[in-house]
Amino acid sequence: MSEEYPSPVDTAPAGIAPPASQARRSHVLREIVETVLLTAAIFLLVNAATGRYRIEGDSMEPNLHNGEYVLIDKISYLLHPPERGDVVVFAPPNNERDYIKRIIGLPGDTVEIKGGQVYVNDSALDEPYLKNLTNVDMQAQRVEEGRFFVMGDNRNNSSDSRAFGAITPQSIVGRAWLVYWPPSDWSTVPHHTYAAVPAP
Repeated sequence: MSEEYPSPVDTAPAGIAPPASQARRSHVLREIVETVLLTAAIFLLVNAATGRYRIEGDSMEPNLHNGEYVLIDKISYLLHPPERGDVVVFAPPNNERDYIKRIIGLPGDTVEIKGGQVYVNDSALDEPYLKNLTNVDMQAQRVEEGRFFVMGDNRNNSSDSRAFGAITPQSIVGRAWLVYWPPSDWSTVPHHTYAAVPAP
């Protein structure tokens, strides 16, 4: 009588599947790593696109107040130049800390103050955001090409382009976008659109 031998299939070692708990741990670990990487990427992107600025002083009263924190949009000016009426944060030429002011004059404009009223290219600006007009007049000044004339909304207590001249686009950190602290002051920083100002 012939002997029976086991078939090759019977003698091959069976594959050992990892325990279900080990597979779950590996999946959870991968999910954690992906979440951490995604969070880091979003954090870097947000930091590259925005900035934060603490208002010091009352040069932008009555619209922005001392101690408020403002979110700054750093992207807009990569797509288009600054506009009249924008509130911007910038590095002034005469101070180490950044300032926040409103753009009044664009490159090539002529800015003048008569009787407390601001004129751009001989056209009086409508500025409903002001509480008081300035009590100091200014002779007509032409804004250099590639520069911007800025002023604080609190005209009688603001160090701005009347003192240190027009600013360069390279000095602008970004456009003030949102007041986010304290929560009671939460609001967007409005861009004011003026009636048509004649070309210089």
